Amino acid sequence: MTTATLKSEAGTRRLTTAKAISEAIAQEMRANQDVFVMGEDVGAYGGIFGSTGGLFDEFGASRIIDTPISETGFIGAGIGAAVEGMRPIVELMFVDFFGVCMDQIYNHMAKIHYESGGNVKVPMVLMMAAGGGYSDGAQHSQCLWATFAHMPGMKIVAPSNPYDAKGLMISAIRDDNPVLFMFHKGVMGLPWMAKNPRSIGPVPEDPYVVPIGKAAIAHEGSDVTVVSISLSVQHCLDVAEGLEGKISVEVIDLRTIAPLDRDAILASVSKTGRLVIVDEDYKSFGLSGEIVATITDKDPKLLKAPVQRVCHPDVPIPYSRVLEYEALPTREKIQAAIHTVMKA
Repeated sequence: MTTATLKSEAGTRRLTTAKAISEAIAQEMRANQDVFVMGEDVGAYGGIFGSTGGLFDEFGASRIIDTPISETGFIGAGIGAAVEGMRPIVELMFVDFFGVCMDQIYNHMAKIHYESGGNVKVPMVLMMAAGGGYSDGAQHSQCLWATFAHMPGMKIVAPSNPYDAKGLMISAIRDDNPVLFMFHKGVMGLPWMAKNPRSIGPVPEDPYVVPIGKAAIAHEGSDVTVVSISLSVQHCLDVAEGLEGKISVEVIDLRTIAPLDRDAILASVSKTGRLVIVDEDYKSFGLSGEIVATITDKDPKLLKAPVQRVCHPDVPIPYSRVLEYEALPTREKIQAAIHTVMKA
C-alpha cells in the first residue's frame, strides 16, 4: 500500500499523530469495556506527548488511571489485568525507563503465554515514547526497539504517520499478544516539538486496522531501496522527493519491527539491487544488521553495491543540540548514503 492509497482511503480529514492515537484508544474503549489506560500523567494531563488527550473527560478516573511513579508496580498491575481477561493500555512514558521495570516486561509480560503452554493470554499494549532531537539527554532520547525485538514474545510497532498510528493502535489493542507501541516524539505533531509536516495527515473517522507485521511502500522507486522506521521515514521521504527526476528512490516504511516484514524488503531489493537502511537506534547489534542479514541469508547477489547504513553511532545520545544532530540520522546523511550506493 502506497502513501497515495492511504490518502485516498482517509479522505481530507486531518489529525496529528497524537490525536490519531487517542482517537483509536477512545473508539476501542467505547466498543469494549475491558479496555482501560494506566500510566503517569495519562489522565487530566492527557499524556506528556498527547497520546491520551481528552480521554479522561469522557471515561473518568476509573478507566483512565494516573499512577504513582512506580513503573514496576503499574506495569505489573497491567499484566495481571491482562491475564485476567482485560485489555490494558499501559504508558511507560519514555522507553529509556525500561531499565527499572524490565523484569515485568520481559520475564512476565512476554513469557507468560509460553510458560503456560499457550493457555494464558496477555492482551496488553505497552505504549512508550522514543527518539531524540530535542536535547532531552542520554536518558530520555533513545529508540531501543531493537533491544526489545531481540527478545521473543512481544510484537513491536512504530508508526511514522497519523494514519498508521490509529490503525496500528487498534490492531494492538485487539491483539491477544503483548504489543509494544513505540511512538517517536517527532511524529506526534505537537506544536512545541514539531519536526515534520507529515506528523499531521489524513485519518478516517471510522475505526480501521493496519495489520501488524506488514510494511508499506511509502514512496515507489526503481533505483535504490531505502528501508526505515518511524520519524526517519519522514526524513527519507523528504530526500526521495528531493531526488525525483535524478534518482528513483523506493522508501519502505517497516511500521512493525517484530514481526519484521522480510518479504517486503526482499521484494524491493530484488527490484532495485541497492539498499540503504536508516535507523535512529544504535547501529551495532540492531535492526539495521538484521535487515542486511535478511538479504544476505536469501541471496547476496541481489545487491549491486554494498549496503549503506545511516544509524545512530554506538555512543550515548548527547545533550548538546549540535552534538545530538551530529549523531542522529539526518536528511543530509541519508542523501549522501543514496549517492554512495548509486556510485558503487
